[in-house]
Amino acid sequence: MTRQNKEKVVEALTSEFETASTIIACGYAGLTVSELEELRNSAREKDVKVQVVKNRLAKIALDRNNLTGLDLTNMNILLWGDDAITTSKIASKFASSNKKFEIKSAFIDREIADVAKVEAFAKLPGREELLGMLAAVWMAPVRNWTIGLNALKKRKKIQILLNNFS
Repeated sequence: MTRQNKEKVVEALTSEFETASTIIACGYAGLTVSELEELRNSAREKDVKVQVVKNRLAKIALDRNNLTGLDLTNMNILLWGDDAITTSKIASKFASSNKKFEIKSAFIDREIADVAKVEAFAKLPGREELLGMLAAVWMAPVRNWTIGLNALKKRKKIQILLNNFS
């Protein structure tokens, strides 16, 4: 890789890391190309970026964004995105299904995070799940009101029928 190519990679990563809320460094030694493609495809569906980057270039891009302390030893693949929960879920799910893939460390909201924190974020409900829960809570009073009205209607019909037979 020429110096000019390295500078382009660093510039691209610097601008990407500037807007990312979460950056996760993972070890991938021993994974096959098809397994890595599986990770990339699942990440692409959720707007999470995945890239194998030389440690030195990643460190320069992180340093330019005042992000220091990420474990960049041995072979690393970086995952980053705008949503901490989604990015954490993708890394955690892939790590649980592939024993050769390990989460090393991360930046979540520009603060260094360990594996336990990434796993904790992965267990949180996602945006869609939270919106569904909120909609269910908002709909509960309306649903209960309509159930009550329906029960009252049935009760009135029964009373009318009983009055007709008496």
